[in-house]
Amino acid sequence: MTAPGTPPVIGVIGGSGIYDIDGLENTRWEAVASPFGAPSDELLFGDLAGQKMVFLPRHGRGHRIPPSEVNYRANIDALKRAGVTEILSVSACGSLKEDLPPGTFVIADQFIDRTFAREKSFFGTGLVAHVALGHPVCGRLGDAVEAACKEVGIDAVRGGTYLAMEGPQFSTLAESNLYRSWGCDVIGMTNMPEAKLAREAEICYATVAMVTDFDCWHPDHDHVTVEAIIKVLLENAEKGRTLVKQVAPKLSGRTDTCAHGCHTALEHALITAPEARDPDMIQKLSAVAGRVL
Repeated sequence: MTAPGTPPVIGVIGGSGIYDIDGLENTRWEAVASPFGAPSDELLFGDLAGQKMVFLPRHGRGHRIPPSEVNYRANIDALKRAGVTEILSVSACGSLKEDLPPGTFVIADQFIDRTFAREKSFFGTGLVAHVALGHPVCGRLGDAVEAACKEVGIDAVRGGTYLAMEGPQFSTLAESNLYRSWGCDVIGMTNMPEAKLAREAEICYATVAMVTDFDCWHPDHDHVTVEAIIKVLLENAEKGRTLVKQVAPKLSGRTDTCAHGCHTALEHALITAPEARDPDMIQKLSAVAGRVL
């Protein structure tokens, strides 16, 4: 019997500007059905240097879906059904710090979730669970991403707090200053509830937040425009694809369950007594929580 989370299958969720993976071989786009509704797009399956990969464009190919309307539960559930054991999330973000200029990649390790219009858990009435989220990303994946950035010359910062806002509008100046006073480093619209759901699905998760702008707090850059963002976005996207290609081999060959506990996050999380569990919920969560149900 194989250990939970093995063999490794790497999932990549591409954000703004990243709609495919360079160097993938034996590729095919395939629809994966989910009981939580339709994922953002079909999944792109392939191999990269012998490592099985699955790619999902978060906003759909052509960027059709705004952040608030992304079906995060269906996306994570579909990736789980596709066998994914670790997720590398790549997304655009704004900087809340002077020393994180556009073009910087931030390997965020904490989140403040200010979203309010999204389903944030797979669990609910009939099957209740509470997973630990004190450390919401996988340090092992973070190590691999950090090493890969250094190898290809990407300006990256390890660690940082990502403020997840609802959007789709950008921040007001008052909001931007408030988040800075909280000590947040970057601001984006997509990593929550994505990271929470990945933890519930027992999938390792790491995020690379690619800075495109200074939000609106900076006195020299006080007006965020789509035109300015897109210019940096395209440059970042090229580096993002290079990063994915570099990091994939570092995650292959793993035969043990993640030492950080990602693959066993549900071990003691279920609260509902077995005799009180809703059969329909059990069926719905067959992929996400099947290991412990």
